[in-house]
This record gives sequence, C-alpha cells and structure tokens, in this order.
Amino acid sequence: MATTPAAALFGFGGMTVPKVAVPVAVAAALPVTAEAIAAEVAPPAAPASDIVEASYYGSELAGNPTASGEPFDPELLTAAHRTLPFGSLVQVTDALSGRAVIVRINDRGPFHGDRAIDLSEAAARQIGMLASGAGKVTLRLLSQV
Repeated sequence: MATTPAAALFGFGGMTVPKVAVPVAVAAALPVTAEAIAAEVAPPAAPASDIVEASYYGSELAGNPTASGEPFDPELLTAAHRTLPFGSLVQVTDALSGRAVIVRINDRGPFHGDRAIDLSEAAARQIGMLASGAGKVTLRLLSQV
C-alpha cells in the first residue's frame, strides 16, 4: 500500500486509489447539478485568531502517548490544543516572521500560563521558534474532524 506525503508529515496513513475508467455513455448520463458541484467545494477556512502564545515540546517526550493515544513523534507536524478535536488541521503563523506551518492536533495542552498551542519540534523548527522556545503566533483552523 502506497502512502501519501501527508503520512510522512502528519503521521497518518493514506493509500493510493486506482483510477477507474468511466465509459463515455455512463459519464454522459451522470447528472451534474449545482448541489453536486457545491458539495465538492470545501468551505472557506476560518479567519485567523488574534495573536496568541505558542511553545513547543521536543524529543524528551518522544514515544510517550499523547492524549489521542498515539505515541508522540517530535518529527511529525503535530500539536497540542486544549479544545480542538483530534485530527483538526491548523495553520500556525509566526507573528514576527510570517513563516507558517500546518499541524494536526493529536494532544491536549498546553497547561503552562497563557499559551494556546504546543507545537512539535518539527513544527517549531519550520516557523523558526526553536531558539526562543516560545513565541507569538496566529492560528487558523483549516479543517475540523
């Protein structure tokens, strides 16, 4: 079973779907309605949050179970959030540099001060937060499970 690039980034598997040829006569008979087209269009992403505090947790917790039950892997683009459902995808943008990363919520937290999100080490690296350990970011919910 082949996996998608998302499997390497977010830690969940995917598989390729074989292409199926649809005979022209069958395809012509399929109705195309406005409702069918609208169902294929994803809803717009939620607006970005105000600026919030973020931090990251790293390799010292590698292998420990997250609140979702999966082992923590600091090299996956994952994060902890207090309320978002597991599997939600969130765009995290550094407020100073503008660098962004998309993470999958798989844990609960942070439980330190006024921080809104804990990023994996890989996610923190992508937005340039490793040196400081914490920073100001905006969050944009892209999809919610």
